[in-house]
Amino acid sequence: MPAARKHGLVESAWPEFGVGERPPAASVDEFQSRIDAARRAMESRRLTHLVVYGDREHFANLAYLTGFDPRFEEALLIIPLHAAPMLLVGNECEAYLSVSPLYSAGWLRSERFQSFSLLNQPRGNSRRLDEIFRDLGIGKGSSVGCVGWKYFSTAEHPLGPRAIDLPAYLVDTLRELASPENVVNATDILMDPDCGLRTFCSPAEIAYFEYTSILASEGMRRILFGLRDGMTDYEAVQLAGYNGEPLACHITFATSDNRHGGLASPAGTRVRRGDFISLNVSYWGSNSCRAGWAASSAADLPPAAQDYVQEFAGIYFEAMNEWFALLRVGQTGDALHEVIRTKLPFEKFGIYLNPGHLIHLDEWVSSPIFAGSKIPIHSGMVMQADVIPSSATYFSTRMEDGIVIADADLQKKLRAQYPDCFLRCVKRREFMRNTLGMDVTDEVLPLSNMPAIVPPYFLDSNRIFVMGN
Repeated sequence: MPAARKHGLVESAWPEFGVGERPPAASVDEFQSRIDAARRAMESRRLTHLVVYGDREHFANLAYLTGFDPRFEEALLIIPLHAAPMLLVGNECEAYLSVSPLYSAGWLRSERFQSFSLLNQPRGNSRRLDEIFRDLGIGKGSSVGCVGWKYFSTAEHPLGPRAIDLPAYLVDTLRELASPENVVNATDILMDPDCGLRTFCSPAEIAYFEYTSILASEGMRRILFGLRDGMTDYEAVQLAGYNGEPLACHITFATSDNRHGGLASPAGTRVRRGDFISLNVSYWGSNSCRAGWAASSAADLPPAAQDYVQEFAGIYFEAMNEWFALLRVGQTGDALHEVIRTKLPFEKFGIYLNPGHLIHLDEWVSSPIFAGSKIPIHSGMVMQADVIPSSATYFSTRMEDGIVIADADLQKKLRAQYPDCFLRCVKRREFMRNTLGMDVTDEVLPLSNMPAIVPPYFLDSNRIFVMGN
């Protein structure tokens, strides 16, 4: 057998893949098709109603179905099996309803429900929740599926599918009207990694996620090339050039003096040569994250970590090459998990979370990649190459960005509808193959403008990993 390929470090200017304009929102017909798909899932489970909750953090399922994301307040979408959907909003969100193509087209009803409004705002000019639900046909004999942001197995909770993460007053009212046994958790209709609706992304979704991935990765690039010994983390993060597009999660910047499990926000600490650093920039549908050292070479690292490239970051790059080589339609999640488990053993690399997960409007949907997973990778999945090593000596390393798994049919549709987006994705894949030497399958479309680029020394970011012959 040929010897296994090893990593190398090369001096290389980063490529320019270009940037695109923000794509238009998905059409009203596409949003209606999502409602129709949800109804087909309801029929298969004999549900008469689907109740979808949203708030500022848990907005993605609601936004996917309607194009509306709650601001300040909560909101609730009720989809009867045979009537127009109804969206309940508070005082301030009424004026924002027109953001939904379904609402603007007259295909989505709305009603003000002031208990969703902030405290001490006017709250006496709306109907009671039970009255609204009754008018939508919820009563004895109804079967109601609740969509929050998590679902639970019986191993996690004794109620299993009847454990529901919506606010109690909503669920209590539904249970009172329909009976407790007829109100179930149906979040998996949208979020299950095998069959969830949001795991089959359309060309319109992919184009938007590519746009936000460019924003995130170009922001990350500016930060890395702008890092200077002595600058504050505030000054570093300002280089990202945030443009106002909604964030999927807070921007992080962890340093040796501001370490909170990698989730630290900028706090005014200074970058010092020899510090470890991890940071991310994340918009809806994207998250660009890197981890390494504020260093120009191994000589800047603590003595115990000066073999960081050879013993840690380089081995990680080799493992991620094998991970990408396996990433194709039909591959099982267990196979992707196993290559990371064997190539990056926990005792040295400390990888605790899933080696890769699905991303959508929210930063983490679910993951098909875990030990023993028989879930096959399918076309339309948008995935984070999110494999997070951790070491007391070497800190971490990362090549976290988004990718699409797309079969020939989905690639054909993307090329026809968003040709510039498609061509950028192909150029990124060819860069990974021809410049980085990575084994990337034809079904992978990288969304980030820094695809698999890993500079171990952030003060010399033109030195990047490649796979040798």
